[in-house]
This record gives sequence, structure tokens and C-alpha cells, in this order.
Amino acid sequence: MSGGGCSVVWFRRDLRVEDNPALAAGVRAGSVVCVFIWAPEEEGPYYPGRVSRWWLKHSLAHLDSSLRSLGTSLITKRSTDSVSSLLEVVISTGATQLFFNHLYDPISLVRDHRAKEVLTAQGIAVRSFNADLLYEPWDVNDVNGRPFTTFDAFWGRCLSMPYDPDAPLLPPKRIISGDTSRCPSDTLVFEDESEKGSNALLARAWSPGWSNADKALTTFINGPLLEYSQNRRKADGATTSLLSPHLHFGEVSVRKAFHLVRMKQVLWANEGNKAGEESVNLFLKSIGLREYSRYISFNHPYSHERPLLGHLKFFPWIINQSYFKAWRQGRTGYPLVDAGMRELWATGWLHDRIRVVVSSFFVKVLQLPWRWGMKYFWDTLLDADLESDALGWQYISGTIPDGREFDRIDNPQFEGYKFDPNGEYVRKWLPELARLPTEWIHHPWNAPESVLQAAGIELGSNYPLPIVGIDAAKTRLQEALLEMWQHEAASRAAVENGTEEGLGDSSESTPIAFPQDIQMEENYEPARNNLPATRRYEDQMVPSITTSLVRVEEEESSMEIRNLVEETRGEVPTNVMVDQEPRRDTLNQGVLQTIRNNTLPQPNAAIGLQHAIEDSTAESSSSSRRERDGGVVPVWSPSTSSYSEQFASDDNSIGTSSYLQRHPQSHQIMNWRRLSQTG
Repeated sequence: MSGGGCSVVWFRRDLRVEDNPALAAGVRAGSVVCVFIWAPEEEGPYYPGRVSRWWLKHSLAHLDSSLRSLGTSLITKRSTDSVSSLLEVVISTGATQLFFNHLYDPISLVRDHRAKEVLTAQGIAVRSFNADLLYEPWDVNDVNGRPFTTFDAFWGRCLSMPYDPDAPLLPPKRIISGDTSRCPSDTLVFEDESEKGSNALLARAWSPGWSNADKALTTFINGPLLEYSQNRRKADGATTSLLSPHLHFGEVSVRKAFHLVRMKQVLWANEGNKAGEESVNLFLKSIGLREYSRYISFNHPYSHERPLLGHLKFFPWIINQSYFKAWRQGRTGYPLVDAGMRELWATGWLHDRIRVVVSSFFVKVLQLPWRWGMKYFWDTLLDADLESDALGWQYISGTIPDGREFDRIDNPQFEGYKFDPNGEYVRKWLPELARLPTEWIHHPWNAPESVLQAAGIELGSNYPLPIVGIDAAKTRLQEALLEMWQHEAASRAAVENGTEEGLGDSSESTPIAFPQDIQMEENYEPARNNLPATRRYEDQMVPSITTSLVRVEEEESSMEIRNLVEETRGEVPTNVMVDQEPRRDTLNQGVLQTIRNNTLPQPNAAIGLQHAIEDSTAESSSSSRRERDGGVVPVWSPSTSSYSEQFASDDNSIGTSSYLQRHPQSHQIMNWRRLSQTG
């Protein structure tokens, strides 16, 4: 570590002074300049939504107040290029060192690698740390040193690691401030006038900031955690930890949460408290799912865009804006779904059970592209988290090895009586149904006319009829799955026959754009910066990638072509007529001529992750012990040809389908070896 000069500590999604390794390293090194750079345009289509920006605004103010009490302050910068702004801060303060904590989404990994390259070239010592995970993604592998592809295997390995996660660090007692006289702060604007009224309501329910996060964690562990396993199914109460927004912004340390919960686990085990032990295991699993989301994002950086199971890129999603609008507005005719969507719009929050219900309805009943729903969650959730949301939507869509069976449809009526048995949740968010008896609250279309009249309900007028019948949705889903398997078989036949040219990189086709009517902030292009040819890293594994658009090269073998072929993915439309009839985007029909057998088996995706997610919260909710001294940067995602693990069965020993076992080549994890910076 070079001596002299101050250190710059670069805050991102680690907005706390407790258990912050980068801040601790800066304090140990001497004087410190703390900086936060707001460059949302770099996030491409994932520009933060209104409620997420509200949270960030207050979290930064809280952090600045804490830093001031310790002897320094937070410098804020508005930028469209974080690395350039970071370099300017370093030069203007005379800093000789930069410290920051790791992030694991694709854009951050590219940006952080570039920051290390650029600043190291300027003679600045750069170090980064793990502050977001129990274990780094590159430290958790199977016995052959390869990444896990199922949650149960991954989490089992985490819980049996030969060393425990690092203990959380105490906050510094004081901080010596570096010279910021030539580095003034920019005023950051996170909300416009039209948003302030709605945002004011959020403060009634939420208190952003790291010390508030610490209080929320303590309150949960000393209270609701004990009965967490019993109450987690209740949709009409605060039965989860409510920590996910705090976790997303790094206001609370996951290591601290893990250690405190494990201490409770030991205490309750000694007392023979079986209910408490069960609750702890379920809550720890929710932490594990958050860990797994970063693990998947690191090893498969396209997981927020493409299915990890290759055959599902052929699924013919329905492109229908009317369905999408009805879902967003809570006008589907299914009370539990509609109540959930109206709560989301009003509060920026959803109970994890309701998230599963509304997303499953979106994908399985309406059969809209899962990325539309994921993007809407990103725009509207307080705890919007790209890695966690991508994992959740891929799970629901059955597009990961241990996701739900794709042909499974959960009936919202039955889900309603399971999670809202008395109808209180529905009545709260759907006042038009408030007078409907509990017997009919989750299926008003079956209620006698006299009951509807007494409740003041006119179906199709003040409350909609079901937008799609469940039986019709099941039939349509089976037809779509048959079409998917036909296309998948045709693609394999084309590869074997050497006629794969027509199924190249999906960047060749014009994607269906996100709709403009819900202001999804799609107009932002990410910063595209070519990485220097010389690659090096300090203490973080980084991907071997390029940042420009790439095409599958013709020289690659047919096996590589099959694994690298991208999905023709459905995105939210802009130029589709709102009242159009549902249609399915299909692939080149000529390919179907290669099908030799029209009778194809029906798939059942492996479901090892199903109970893991359903028995967890939606918490969206360990520094490496290995020394790294440079060398060749590892390839980000392992080659699919190097492993062909059998997909794990779930806790109830429900095995994988016979089709998956007979045709594993159709279900290999997609190998996205090159990353294009297109969001």
C-alpha cells in the first residue's frame, strides 16, 4: 500500500458506516474522502424507479449525517461516467488510494474493472472488498471447481464451508477528513415536483438509513423471527422481516444479519425450541436466495435477459399490451392478483407470497414475457434489485434448472384462500369488493346475482370479469409448450444437419421495445467503454469479456453455436396496437420442416428451488481467504461442455422429468461468454 496522500472511499450500494470494509480500510490508511457518484444513465434500461430513488435520497442524507458526526462528510457527484468522475475526485483531492466494495451485476462488474484499470494506470493503489455476501461467488464451487447450477447444492455448500463468514466490523470511532476544498459536491436531484406528493406517503411506513436498518434487524430478530415459519404465509400483515430495501442499498450488513440469526439458532437449539429452529432455517434460506442471486448474476451475466435453460428461448410468449396494462392496473378480474398489483402501485411493496402469485399469473396465465414483469417490478418496488428480481422471475418462469415446472398453473382463487383466508387483504386494496362475503371474495364470478347486488358489485362494470379463464390458460399453455418443443427439436436438427445459420445472435432481430405509456425509462444507453488489453485484478475476480456487441462467429463448432444461440426474447412493446388480438411470435417456420416426429414429450422442469423460494421471504433482499497475485483473468461463465450435472430434485424427492434425463443436451445452461453492454 502506497504511503502519503489521502484515500478515496467510493460508496455505492453499501450505504453504512458499520461493517463497511472499504471504509475501514480507508480509516486505517489515514485521511479519507468519501464520495458517492450518481450516474443512473450507466444502468441502461434499469434506470432506478421513483420509490427506489426516494429511498436512495434519504439513505444518502442519513449516511452523510453519520459521516459528519465522525469527522468527515459525503461528497456527491452527478455524472454520466462514474470512472471519469472518480478520477477527477482522486486528482482534485490528491488521493493516492481508492477503496470500494464489490457489486455483482454485469454493468457494475464492467465499470469496476475499468475503474481499476484506469486508476492503476494513473499510479493509484486500488483495492476492493466483499461487503455484500457471506462468500464471494468464485469461492463457492463443487468438488470439481465448477459453479453450482441449483440452489440447494449451492446453499448446502455455503453452510458447510470450512470457514465461517467474516465477523461484521464495528463502525469507526472517528474519521480524519481529507482535503475536499477543490472537490465540491454536486446537488443530486432524485425526484421531480410531480413525484413529491406520492413520495411523502412513503415516509409514513419506511425509515431509510443504516441506523434505522440496524433497528429493523434487531426488532425482527427479537420479535417476529420466532414465529416466522408460522406467519410467513399471511399476506395481510407484516410477517416478513421488511429488510429487503435496507439490504439492497447496503444499509445493513448481510454478515451481521447472518451472525445474529445464527446466535438465535444456537440459543433456541439449546432450549429445544423446534419452532424457533424452523423459523431460523427458513430465514437463513431467504438470505441464501439473495446470495444465490448474486452467484447466478456473476456466473451467468445475461440472467436478467435470457433463460438459463436453452430450450426456453423457444417459448412463444404472448405479445399483448392490453393484458399487460390490466395486470399493472389490478384489473385482471382475479381479486388476489389485483389487490397485490394495487398495493404495489400505492406503496412500492409486496409480501413475498403475493409476489409469487402476481408473477406466476403473469407468466403462466397471461403468458406474457417474464422480462416485462421483471422490468415493471424494477420500476415500482422499493427493494428493486436486479439480481434478486431476475432470479425470482426465472424461477417462476421455469427458466432455471430448479425452477417451477413450466406447465404448472396456480389458481389465484385457491391461492387466495391459502394466503388470505378471511379476505382482509383483498378488502383493503379492492374497496369495491369490501362488502362481498368471504365465501365469494376470491371468486366473485361464481357468486349468485343476489349476493353481488347486495355487495354493490356489477361484474364487468365496477369490477372486471376474469381476463382469461384458468382452464383456457391451461390449454393454451400446453399448446405453447408443444410449439416450444417443436422449435427446440428443429433447432437441434438444424445443428446436426449444419443448417443453423438462420438462428444466429438475437441482436440481429429488432427487439420489441418497452412500452412508453408507463415511463419505464428505456431511453438511457449504458456507457460503452472498451476495456484495456492488459488485464489485471487486485482481490476481485473479474470477467474476461468485451463490452461491444458481438456475434456468434462462424468458425465455432456446432456445439458452441447451439450453446451460444441467444433467445428471440419478448420485450415490452412500443408500437403494438393496444387493442390487438393476442399473437405469438414464432421462429422461422421453415425450420419446422426438419421435424421428423410430430409427437413430442411434454416437459416438467426440475423444481429443486420451488420450496426454497416459497418458504422464504422476498428479501432482496467473508472476504476471500485466497491470495490473488494477478495472472490470466478467468472466463466469467464456465463452458457448458465442461459439465452436465443432473438437475437436483426437491426436498420431497420429486425427481426430474424423464425427458430431461433422456435429453440433457437440450437443457444445458446457456454459456454467455461475451457480454454486450446493452442493459
